Amino acid sequence: MKTFRWLAGSALALVAVPLLAAPTGTFSPQRLSQHVQTLGSDAFEGRGVNTRAETKTVDYIVSQLQAAGVQPGGDLVNGQRKWTQDVPLFQSDIVGTPQLSLNLGNGQRIALTQGEQIAVRSPSNGQTTVNLANAPLLFVGYGVTAPERNWDDFKGQDVRGKLLVVLVNDPDFEGGEGDFGGKAMTYYGRWTYKYEEAARKGAAGVLIVHETAPASYGWNTVKNSNTNTMFDIVRQNPASEHTAFESWIQRPLAEQIFAASGLNFDQAKAQAKLRGFQPIPLKATLSANVQAKTETITSHNVVGILPGKKHPDETVIYTAHWDHLGIGKPDANGDNIYNGALDNSTGISHLIEQARAFAKGPRPDRSVVFLAVTAEEKGLLGSEYYAANPLYPLAKTVGVLNTDSMGVWGPAKNFSISGTAKLGLLDDLIAEGKTQGRYFTADPHPESGGFYRSDHFSFAKVGVPAISFKSGNDLVNGGTARGEAIARDYTAKRYHQPDDEYQPDWDFRGQAEDAQLLHMVGERLANSREWPNWSSDSEFRATRDQSGAERAGAGGERG
Repeated sequence: MKTFRWLAGSALALVAVPLLAAPTGTFSPQRLSQHVQTLGSDAFEGRGVNTRAETKTVDYIVSQLQAAGVQPGGDLVNGQRKWTQDVPLFQSDIVGTPQLSLNLGNGQRIALTQGEQIAVRSPSNGQTTVNLANAPLLFVGYGVTAPERNWDDFKGQDVRGKLLVVLVNDPDFEGGEGDFGGKAMTYYGRWTYKYEEAARKGAAGVLIVHETAPASYGWNTVKNSNTNTMFDIVRQNPASEHTAFESWIQRPLAEQIFAASGLNFDQAKAQAKLRGFQPIPLKATLSANVQAKTETITSHNVVGILPGKKHPDETVIYTAHWDHLGIGKPDANGDNIYNGALDNSTGISHLIEQARAFAKGPRPDRSVVFLAVTAEEKGLLGSEYYAANPLYPLAKTVGVLNTDSMGVWGPAKNFSISGTAKLGLLDDLIAEGKTQGRYFTADPHPESGGFYRSDHFSFAKVGVPAISFKSGNDLVNGGTARGEAIARDYTAKRYHQPDDEYQPDWDFRGQAEDAQLLHMVGERLANSREWPNWSSDSEFRATRDQSGAERAGAGGERG
């Protein structure tokens, strides 16, 4: 029996524990480990979208689903299902080095270096050239327009032609209470919202001020995620969703910009937490020349299905994203492959083995779909495309069980989901967890906005009950102290960095237990007439209820 000592930082030396034990239920830690080793290896080059690694990754998943015993569930061509769903995407790459400079308005001009003080995204608004000549900067606090909360950071200010300086997260983050539900991030806190709102207002661009705590990740993650190839779904009017200039800046640069205007950054930030905040013009201006190459490409979701024996038109969907960041800028060690072993080879390994477990068991009454989506790292694009172009009716999609970055540090006493949503699907998960002797813990870090950061959110937006499962942090070996320390270490040193690599001392018994739990939930849904729903006060309930007539007479809904 192989054993290991886990070291997630010098302070975490722990006693040896078994690495790969006997299968947990129907799930083999060895099989889960092998998929992660393969997909997270250098041979798969970080699984970048629209690269040769995509072809290799898609082929691997298809071959494994085929071997598992499920059927093709993708696009219908000449009456036959393919293994894939074509996903057209807009692709944008910066050509050369962006020319960026700040005129602070006090006689000082600063040349900015891509990836250092600033991270500029390749334009997604359809332009191939971005030219800004001394564009004025305007601080708009958190950049939020929320009429239902009586909140408007813009106060009627005309922002056309201006670059908006905005804070990450939402106004409640610092104090933990207020108009936005306290510490838990709302969608208004997500960087995606801030870009979208700036586009709706007609701004020239956005500079999001990065701070590690409210962003929930460090600058390396920002740099690695925003200075490479950008993708978006193909939009009729991309400028309605994106400004020409989307970027992040480091806090020290923001402090310098504010100081040059005779302002204290912390004081301005404190003002932004108040409903009466007024936009603050800054003396600084920014000049930029960015050249880009754009094209429309076709990526792929991979889809397997096990048709139900009684209600094949009703589906339970397991999802996970197959992509990561691919090959990018080298780190301090010269490693330029962003392997994404944890994020999300683990989720794909679970998806494959979940398909195997269902195929080898009794045929369920409802159909079970296994959906590996593309371009999650670029904004949940593969799942957004599926939600807009469903292969199986959304009204009769019973629920979605998503897995993204599963635990590989041994069994846990608990489990969780991303975010604080309330829905019948969570009740089912908690009930099945009790049969394993495990307890549910609410998301320990709702301020990170996890609910909006994985593929279940694409389904939630169209009303489908959906959760993203999170492995527990109360580890059998080491408790929550070890679980939290591992999470902090991963976020700081490996998340969206080349060091997210497979480790031979990972313990996959915990992932096997998680897979068994999710299998029990899926079986419960697939062999019942249950239609779980969102809670009555959920923002997604009304959308789901609009399709209630299509489920009438097919069982009861429960929120």
